[in-house]
Amino acid sequence: MSDTEIPVPTDPSDALAAVAALRKLADGLEDAAVEQAMRSGWSWPQVAEALGVTRQAVYKKHSRRLIDAGVKLRRRES
Repeated sequence: MSDTEIPVPTDPSDALAAVAALRKLADGLEDAAVEQAMRSGWSWPQVAEALGVTRQAVYKKHSRRLIDAGVKLRRRES
């Protein structure tokens, strides 16, 4: 954990708006990074490990969007 203090706005509506904006930014960054990784040939387990989640979780969250975007997904190697 960092020792850096994070300033929290005193007005709850400002604080919650900041959280919502950061969440939207993080989701957009994750979508772009996962798409870039998959276009570069990464596997689902590699992406999952990098994000700190399970392969199933990352597949469930991103596979439909990537297929719709025309990303050629790797098949599971046995």
